[in-house]
Amino acid sequence: MAGITLSSAVRSNLNALQATSDLMSKVQEKLATGRKVNSALDNPNSFFTAKGLENRANDLSSLLDDMGQSVQTLKAADKGIEAISDLVDAAKAKANQAAQTSSQSERAQYAKEYNELLTQIEDLAKDSGYKGKNLLGGTGNDLTVTFNEDGSSSLGITAVDFTDTTLSTGLNLSDLTEAAEGTAAITLTAGTTTVALTGGDLLTADDEFTAGDTLTLTDSNGTEIGTFEIDATTTVNDLETFLDGVDGVSASLASGTLTVTSDFVLNIDSDNTAFNSSSTLTTSATDSGFATDSAIDNVLSTLKSAQDTLRSQASTFGTNLSIVENRQSFTNQLINTLEEGAGKLTLADTNEEGANLLALQTQQSLASTSLSLAAQADQNVLRLF
Repeated sequence: MAGITLSSAVRSNLNALQATSDLMSKVQEKLATGRKVNSALDNPNSFFTAKGLENRANDLSSLLDDMGQSVQTLKAADKGIEAISDLVDAAKAKANQAAQTSSQSERAQYAKEYNELLTQIEDLAKDSGYKGKNLLGGTGNDLTVTFNEDGSSSLGITAVDFTDTTLSTGLNLSDLTEAAEGTAAITLTAGTTTVALTGGDLLTADDEFTAGDTLTLTDSNGTEIGTFEIDATTTVNDLETFLDGVDGVSASLASGTLTVTSDFVLNIDSDNTAFNSSSTLTTSATDSGFATDSAIDNVLSTLKSAQDTLRSQASTFGTNLSIVENRQSFTNQLINTLEEGAGKLTLADTNEEGANLLALQTQQSLASTSLSLAAQADQNVLRLF
């Protein structure tokens, strides 16, 4: 301030107080922020180096989150494969059950249940996604996991399609033909004349059959299902009752005609041409995909291949999961290293800065005392006047 003159001692102590106050402000800022470098003005080299390390750590942190989501996508697919494998085992059990019975009716039921299991496999594969990505869903579901900030390190995971079991590139399992019932009308002839049937009619009347004649029931494999022997007292009602008692077969008498209905292809053979004018009769039914032993063997073979495919794919996804988890762990450690390195450049030592503040406070107190003494010395001059 113009017109005011300070003595050398006062000015010196005042400058010391100001310098101490500036230093205290800087130390207090370091303690308040926890950083010894808060801007480029403090230390340009340390500030920009640390900023580069922090930026890379932040970029890797974002990638780390993506890796975590990729891990969950892989786990969802793995759980899906595990569940599908259980359903394939169930389908295999159905095929084995079909192989252990000669009943075409039972085989038809097992074929229907087998097809339902394939439907459930497809539905399960469709439900194995995570956040819009389904590695069992085929096209459009491939997953790319990026491991570094510039994208030069990554892992491509190819999706498979188990949502359609018939695909040769997938499980290659086709639905079986389901049995459809069919009918045939039994006719009897006396000479060249077709006989209208009524329930109480004897089958041996009008030379239609003779006592001792037999009807033999077989399926499409030629497996005998049952035989019916005709004697002198056998009636049309007896034949109807016999047919009704065969599993998967029924008979009904109406308007002079005995109609046979079966769940599978049924052959009825007679040793008398009075039966159906040719001694044979075949219903119009459709057999199931489990009708023959060879068909069952083929299904079991395709199921084994499907199981091998599932195990191979589970191994592939397992390898991918190990890679992503390993990179996840490495990235986490690298982020810690980068943040630690940035901290070494910018973070303050609170113990050291606390000691500095205490020393500055002492120095400030001494400077204040010194300034007071210098001012008193100036005042002593006034006493001479």
